[in-house]
Amino acid sequence: MLRGRRIMLRAAEPEDLDLMYLVENDTALWTVGSSNVPYSRYALRQFIEQTSNDINSDGQVRLVIALNENRNAIGFVDLQNYDVRHRRAEVGIVLLPEWQHQGFANEVLGILARYASQHLYIHQLYALVSAGNAAAQSLFANAGYKRTATLQHWLFNGEEWQDAMVYQKIL
Repeated sequence: MLRGRRIMLRAAEPEDLDLMYLVENDTALWTVGSSNVPYSRYALRQFIEQTSNDINSDGQVRLVIALNENRNAIGFVDLQNYDVRHRRAEVGIVLLPEWQHQGFANEVLGILARYASQHLYIHQLYALVSAGNAAAQSLFANAGYKRTATLQHWLFNGEEWQDAMVYQKIL
C-alpha cells in the first residue's frame, strides 16, 4: 500500500464514481487540465472497470487520495503522458476544496515520488502549472520540484491565454 502519515494512494474503486464524476465535470478545473468536455457516469464507470492500473499498458495511472483512518477519498493524483523511453511522466493532482491548504497535497507528492522511483522506475516527474496558480506553484516548489521553463500562451481559459510554468523533479 502506498501510505503516508495521514493519507494513502490507492486504486479507484466503484464507490469512487461519484467523486470522480464531480471532479471530472467541474468546469472550474477544466482550465488547469487538458479536458474541456463533460464525462458521463457510464464512461467513468467503464474507466474504473477497465483500467489495468499499469502505466506501461495504459500510459497513465490515476490513484485515489484517501484518508488512512477511514479510506474516504479526498481527491485524485494522476501520472499521465508517460514516456517509457525517457522514463518521465506528468503529475496532475486535485483535492476537494475542504482538504486543501492542510499539507495533504505535499504528502501526496512525496508518496508519489517514492512510488514512481522505486516501483515504476521513472526518472523524472513534471507538472505544467498556470502562471496564475500561485498555490500550485508553491506546492510543487515546496515538494522539491524546480521551475525550469515558461511556456508562453500555453493555456487558454476561454477568455485569455496564460503562460504555463514547467516544474520538474529528478528522482
